[in-house]
This record gives sequence, structure tokens and C-alpha cells, in this order.
Amino acid sequence: MFPVLFEIGPIKIYSFGFMLVVTFYSTYFLLNHDLKRLSHNEKLASDMIFWAAIGGIIGSKIYYLLENLGDVIQDPVGMIFSGSGLVFLGGLMGGTFAVTMVLRKNNLPWLVFADIVAPLLILGYGIGRIGCFLVGDDYGIPTDLPWAISFPNGLPPTTSQVFSAYYPWVDISGFEPGILSVHPTQLYEFTAAVGIFYFLWLRRKDVKIAGSLFFLYLILAGVERFAIEFIRTNEKYLFDIFTGSQIISVIMIIIGTYFLLNPIPKSELEPA
Repeated sequence: MFPVLFEIGPIKIYSFGFMLVVTFYSTYFLLNHDLKRLSHNEKLASDMIFWAAIGGIIGSKIYYLLENLGDVIQDPVGMIFSGSGLVFLGGLMGGTFAVTMVLRKNNLPWLVFADIVAPLLILGYGIGRIGCFLVGDDYGIPTDLPWAISFPNGLPPTTSQVFSAYYPWVDISGFEPGILSVHPTQLYEFTAAVGIFYFLWLRRKDVKIAGSLFFLYLILAGVERFAIEFIRTNEKYLFDIFTGSQIISVIMIIIGTYFLLNPIPKSELEPA
């Protein structure tokens, strides 16, 4: 676990922030490459990435605050201005809205560009999970599996006291008190994200129906997140079985499946 990658005098390079920079530059490089291939202006790539970042940060923060409404009521200022809250599903919605505004401004077709960015969305998600791993955040529930990892200085630490205080719905009765080893769900998700990215990236030049690659992304990303939630620490809301992220994941899967089976006719394709 490396919350600080390195220090240069008083300057500290934090691992999560560094991975965010890697995410944005990686996706910009690939997006710019594809837009050049399609004869689009280079400025379009930088505009899309910039506003996706702004919209993503705002959207993820709003999602985080809604998920922790009780804490917001108790300490609104502390929750709003805290460093926590970069929730991907909220970021996806916020980023999508912001990029839609960019496409609308440039009078460009939404579904065509959704196919272009679909592989980049899951790649950015995967790189971000490495940042979570390095700071010891977004880990899974305790386990005795041989590849389990402990985060004694995580955010928060993986101790029995923390689980009792912050995650009382997680059963830790079968574990010894003290530092607990947990599922490294960040690495699970990184591996899944890279696999999905590769699958989508190979198919991006063979899209026959506009939007089909994006809707396939919704299905694959939804299935991945739905599955991983069973071993994450998030609280169960629906029937005490499913988390808020799983509910949104199911919506993503339904939307993606519906539009793959019922493609939007070319005659109805309009700019964003």
C-alpha cells in the first residue's frame, strides 16, 4: 500500500491523484487517436476529456452524498468538502451528461460517439481501481483465501474494530480480532476492466449499428459491478441482499439489453 508514491522536498505525489492523471491522459491519448482516424478536430478530444472529468467528479460527489444522506445531515460541510466520494457510477452519469453537452454544442451524433468512448470508460474505471488499491480504499469483505490482503493503514484500516464501527452489516464473527485480511476487490475489478476494454477495443472498428458497442459496454460493466458487490463492504438496501450499486447495475444491464435487441433506426439518429 503506497498512499504517497514519492516525495520531492515538501512536494508529495499521492498515488490516487497520480492514477487519476494516468486515467485522463491514457483515455485522452486513445480518444484523440480514434478521432484523428475519423477526421475530427483534435480539440474535440481535449474538450470531451476535460468536461468528462468535471462532470464525473461532480456526479460522483452527488451520488456519494445521496448514499450517505444521514452523515450529510449531521455534518453537511464536512461531507461536501471531504476528499471522499469519487463513486464511479455517479461519475459515469455526471460525465455522460457533461460530454453530451459538448456533443450537442458541436452538433455531433450521441450514439456514434458513445461507441467511440465505450472502451475508454471501462479502461478509466480499471486504472482508477489501481489508485484505490494503492491507498487501501474500496476493498472487500474479510476472507481467509490465500491471496487476501490486509490494509492496516487503509482508508479506513481493515481491522475488526473498523468493521464493527463502519460496516456492522458485515459478519466478522469467524475472524480473530485485530487486523483482518480482505478480498482485494480493486485488483479483481482492474483485471475484469482490462478484459472488457480489450474485448470492446477490438470491436470498435466493426460497429454496424450505432450505439451497439456502448450498449454492450453497459451490459458488461453492469454485470461486473453487480457481481463484485457481493464481496464488497457496501450496505445492502433492497431485501437486505442488494446494494444501491447493484440496483443501478441492473438498470444498466436492462437498458443495454433492450437497445441491443431493439436498435435505434438510422432515420432516428440525431445529434446529441
